[in-house]
Amino acid sequence: MNRGKKLAFNSISSLIYQLIAIICGFILPRMYLTVYGSAVNGLITSVTQFLGFISLCELGVGAVVQSALYKPLAENDTVGVSKIAISSERFFRGIAYILLAYTALLMVLYPLKTIDSFGYGYTLLLILVMSVSTFAQYYFGMTYRLILSADQLGFIHYTVHSITLVLNTVCCIILMHLNASIHVVKLATSIIFLLQPICISLIARRRYHIDRKIVLSEEPIKQKWNGLTQHIATVVLGNTGTIVLTLMSTLENVSIYGVYHLVVNGVKQIVLSLTNGIQAMMGNMLVKNERKTLDRTFEFFEWIIHTGVTAVFAITAFLIVPFVSVYTKGVTDVNYIVPTFAYLITLAQAAYCLRLPYNIMVLAAGHYKETQWSAIIEAGINIVISVLAVNSWGLIGVAIGTIAAMLYRTVYLAWYLRSNVINRKFAYYLRHMAVNILTVAVFFAIVSLLPSFYSLREQTYLAWCILAIKTGVTCLIVTVLVNLLCYRSLMMKMFSAVKNRIKK
Repeated sequence: MNRGKKLAFNSISSLIYQLIAIICGFILPRMYLTVYGSAVNGLITSVTQFLGFISLCELGVGAVVQSALYKPLAENDTVGVSKIAISSERFFRGIAYILLAYTALLMVLYPLKTIDSFGYGYTLLLILVMSVSTFAQYYFGMTYRLILSADQLGFIHYTVHSITLVLNTVCCIILMHLNASIHVVKLATSIIFLLQPICISLIARRRYHIDRKIVLSEEPIKQKWNGLTQHIATVVLGNTGTIVLTLMSTLENVSIYGVYHLVVNGVKQIVLSLTNGIQAMMGNMLVKNERKTLDRTFEFFEWIIHTGVTAVFAITAFLIVPFVSVYTKGVTDVNYIVPTFAYLITLAQAAYCLRLPYNIMVLAAGHYKETQWSAIIEAGINIVISVLAVNSWGLIGVAIGTIAAMLYRTVYLAWYLRSNVINRKFAYYLRHMAVNILTVAVFFAIVSLLPSFYSLREQTYLAWCILAIKTGVTCLIVTVLVNLLCYRSLMMKMFSAVKNRIKK
């Protein structure tokens, strides 16, 4: 199977997985809201974010392992792959005890924060049952999942993930209809997600014959501690909003944050799913020194990301409040309509997605040490601004902190590539950003001029879908016209590629 086919399989399977994850992700929180209430939904959101720190089990070493595997996999070097796999497994086993201690500490301390709303034992038991699935997803079978991804066979684990997601959602719905407690529902989730690493390990073991008798004379995974630093910063960045609100605001605000984050994170995950496999492909080009092919591929990829992200998040910014109004219809204990926060959190995630071309190249080249301080500064900006602003502006203050952090690192990574890896001029990034702003400005000018046409007629999913179609078609037309004006050659290249694909 060549690189093109692998990329297609990875992109399609990843997209299917993300769509399933988004659908399931909307169904379950909605049921939590209606069955258990906003306070419990806020508690689940908060605990999930705190347990997200268990993803430190991967500790960024996962990305470094994947980068290190490109060369031996491209050269069919079984010894090299075995050395990296053995070192990876040893590292993950070594930090397991730290992670267990963290979870134990969380079970002791976190219930003290919520004791006024929930009993100590209630929260402790919820953390315990939820932590099982978190460990299962982030720890067991990690090395084999990374090998599959580095070998451009990520579609295997995406398929396994998709099946378990559907199975989990069906099981949870049944249990909630049977009036099961939230603890029973979450325990069922944990048991189902244990199937993921078992299946992935069984599949990968049949394909890769790891020689476990090899003696490591030196460390085969370079820069793993730099990868660790970057991953810690990334986890802190992603969890800051919920944690700051948990510690300095209310669980109701955490619930509001969780609902809006559910939407924008779902959109972000769709964008990310379409780029899965790109890093492995570009890493393969780098190790084979295919510079001209790499430059052409990156130019097109950069334009596609900027154009697609701008269109998708412009639509999201317009539709998110109407969607939340429909999604939370009937939930009266908290007001979920917060337009300013919705726009800001959408902008923050758009900034994150715009960095993808530059971040992917940095990871493909293995430049972890060179860029680690930017990740630390990004997390620091988010923490400082969020903490300072949350008391005055609440949710909006947290969103401002996230925007500032995301924008900083996006600009930094584009600047870094001007003289590293592919020596991409920073002026290209500035031009893309100017076109992005123009596209959004024209789109919002049009929808603002026709408010009656672009409005939610009634609070139903059907009415929202009709509005989404109107908005999507309008944004698509605006995006095509603006890019025909500013990037005609790349648009023609895309049209030609689509035409050839249809013919095939």
